[in-house]
Amino acid sequence: MRIRWWPQSIRWQMLAGLLLLETLSISLFGFLLIRQRVQDVYSRAHTRLSYEATSLALQSREALIEQRPGWIGHSVTMQGEAPTVSLAKVTDPAGNMLFISRGEADESTLIPLEVALIPELQSGKPGCVTLPGNQWECAQAIFTGHELRGIAWVEYNQNPAREQITAIINDTTVFAIIWIIASAVLVLLMASSIVRPLAILHRGARELTESLDNSRRFPLPVAVHNEVGDLIESFNRMVASLAEQRSGLNDTLSLLDSMLANAPIGLAFCDRSCRLVRVNQVFADLAGVSLSRHLGRTLPELLPAAVADELERAVMRVFATEQPVRNLELSGERGTSGAADKLNRTWTWLVSAYPVRTNPTKVRWAGVIVLDASDRKRSEEALRRSEKLAVTGRLAASIAHEINNPLEAITNLLFLMSNSTALDEKAQKYVTMAEHEVRRIAEITQQTLRFYRQSTLPARATMSELFDSVLSLHQGRFNSLNIRVERDYDPALDLFCFAGEIRQVMANLVGNAVDATSNGGRILVRARKSHNWTEPSQAGVRFVVADTGSGMEPEVRERVFEPFFTTKEVTGTGLGLWVSHAIIVKHHGLVHVRSRAASAQPQGPAGRSGTVASGTVFEIFIPDDPGLVNGADQTTKGVLEMSAQTEMSS
Repeated sequence: MRIRWWPQSIRWQMLAGLLLLETLSISLFGFLLIRQRVQDVYSRAHTRLSYEATSLALQSREALIEQRPGWIGHSVTMQGEAPTVSLAKVTDPAGNMLFISRGEADESTLIPLEVALIPELQSGKPGCVTLPGNQWECAQAIFTGHELRGIAWVEYNQNPAREQITAIINDTTVFAIIWIIASAVLVLLMASSIVRPLAILHRGARELTESLDNSRRFPLPVAVHNEVGDLIESFNRMVASLAEQRSGLNDTLSLLDSMLANAPIGLAFCDRSCRLVRVNQVFADLAGVSLSRHLGRTLPELLPAAVADELERAVMRVFATEQPVRNLELSGERGTSGAADKLNRTWTWLVSAYPVRTNPTKVRWAGVIVLDASDRKRSEEALRRSEKLAVTGRLAASIAHEINNPLEAITNLLFLMSNSTALDEKAQKYVTMAEHEVRRIAEITQQTLRFYRQSTLPARATMSELFDSVLSLHQGRFNSLNIRVERDYDPALDLFCFAGEIRQVMANLVGNAVDATSNGGRILVRARKSHNWTEPSQAGVRFVVADTGSGMEPEVRERVFEPFFTTKEVTGTGLGLWVSHAIIVKHHGLVHVRSRAASAQPQGPAGRSGTVASGTVFEIFIPDDPGLVNGADQTTKGVLEMSAQTEMSS
């Protein structure tokens, strides 16, 4: 007769299977739990041992700083009396015993295993070693400043740890027995307690696969406190982690969007067809096309043909080589509006392209960085022009200096000839005319040297001398163009200023007036003592340079003080009035510009046409300030804020 050892009833099968399963699972669980607890106990023991070694090292360090080495012995004794410490000691850096909690220091030495640990302690981190007999010991170096003064050693007492592990094993065994008995009694309840949380977990997993946005259903309720409950808690933590990662991803995307939108450089991203997939506002402004019109378009649809071709080649090179392309310089011109200077219409971009990978092996996009280097290009051009002007000035000064030598000889010869009685009246007249012309040449050379060798310190200067020196330089042009010059200033009028710089302002204004005045025109130079028209309490000198020239259109008049803006084509640099304005601001002065361009307009009720009088008036006020200093910073500030102190009208 065959004996059936496995029950036939489903309930008893469940009970037997559950008992068997529980026996195996609890045994495994107990083993894992005890192992984990043992690891935790030993981990905490190592941590505590390291802490106690560090504490002893710190106490010893404080004792050495206070120059009380006897305190170290007390600290060693107190540390050795701790329940978890079997032995504490302090050695010098060479390993010689200084203090020990049990026994005599002179009779104790370090074993080779401890000596081998000493070099590893010089990094400042604690070191641990397992001694013979499975004893643990931790050491910590004692530093005062950067000097190694000794080593603190603490040996761990494993008896409390062993007692704790034994208690854990006993508790686990008791728990296993009670659990198996309870499982047999509560088999039906256990079945229900297992099925219900699994159903909750299954529902949560299904909803998670459908949508993570339905967060109101999470976290799932934990109805039991066992492995299934732990599984539900882990599931809840996973859902929370996914939500947190998704939130972090959204934050990262928001951060990248903010950087892309607010970066001071142009940024664009192209696919392999050179179609734009993302750009920022700066790139849209540089391209001159609204931001909404960029996405999905190719580069030739947005940029000039030559620029687009260069940029496309750079992008395709990035996709082909998977290497960045750096410092590609592209240039072009903007559309003109009014009398714009060609230099200001020219723009220069400094372009770099780099690969954007979605995985380590594939380049999905090419990023393009565009830096507007137009200002830098113009600054370099200005430096080159300034250097040319400086070289020209030095050359002119050198020539003027060299001319002075033969002029002096000619002057002396003419003097001797004029005092010679052998010359008749007609010859004497010619000699007098020659002396006059030689003196004129000498005056021109002196004025040239005066322009080049300007004073670096402010001083009181006679305005009439400044004006006369400037006008004498242009006398030849006045005569050739038949321009009448009206001088209206007091010969005794003076001003505390940088004389050379004021002379430079006058030279620029008079030179511009001559350029604008046609044959038979008139130029007026006037100077008066006056007051600031914005602060009447401030006294100074107001001088005017007016001409009957061609005048300026409103759009030209508004830009006359901009650097590099000129209407003189090849002959102009666009720096004269800009430098003049900087000098005026440096002297805390003001400038008022009035101008009317020549144009034919109907006159009178009959509608007969006539020419309206044209011309330009520069009115400048310079305060008489004895406390004026050489303020380069004020000059820069004034140039940047020139519209605040410049008045213009028709």
